[in-house]
Amino acid sequence: MRLVVDGRALVVLEGSSVAAAIAAAGGGFRRSCSGQPRAPVCGIGVCFECRVEIDGRPQQRACMIRAREGMEVVTDG
Repeated sequence: MRLVVDGRALVVLEGSSVAAAIAAAGGGFRRSCSGQPRAPVCGIGVCFECRVEIDGRPQQRACMIRAREGMEVVTDG
């Protein structure tokens, strides 16, 4: 299946989380207020470090959402 992350088309395995797709592509997730790169810590939706915009909806936890065909993801990483 294909999704778009920061304008780049990615092919991911069926059932992958959005976080896994971003990580496999070598992308970043977000930056702290001081500009430090952040990445998922827990993988179960507790830490909120994997927040991205998905299909126009901000602050979505990428580790909790399965990738879908045609999904558009925007990170600030």
